[in-house]
Amino acid sequence: MIPRAALLLGLAGLIPFIWGALTILSANLGDWSDAALGRRFTGATIALQYGTVILAFMSGVLWGFSTKAEGQGAAVGYVLSVIPALWAFFIAGPDQAAWAIYLIAGFVGLLGLDWTFWRQELAPGWWMRLRLLLTTVVVLCLAIVVI
Repeated sequence: MIPRAALLLGLAGLIPFIWGALTILSANLGDWSDAALGRRFTGATIALQYGTVILAFMSGVLWGFSTKAEGQGAAVGYVLSVIPALWAFFIAGPDQAAWAIYLIAGFVGLLGLDWTFWRQELAPGWWMRLRLLLTTVVVLCLAIVVI
């Protein structure tokens, strides 16, 4: 079972993705958000910028999992853990559709890294249930940016 705090905070972390998608899908909501919150917190901008931050943040989570390993396994874990942050840094750009596609690829790749750490019992037993749920929503929201 996913711990309540992890589930609630994980779901709360989806708010900027969902908000971005909703303000793309609804012109009225997008206009309101742009006027009330500003362009930074509306549409593709919030989804892409927040997605980049979260992808980099997840590198830190994987780094933490790596600390539970020893020897060569730890070294490999540390190397793998920096990939999402580097990916996030290098893919950000002015072309929003391409940026969203690269973020989607990054989050799908991250899911593979999550699974690797989970299979090595470096992540908690409930980890993949949470990550599958969160990644599904993130990818769907970022797909709205692409279309």
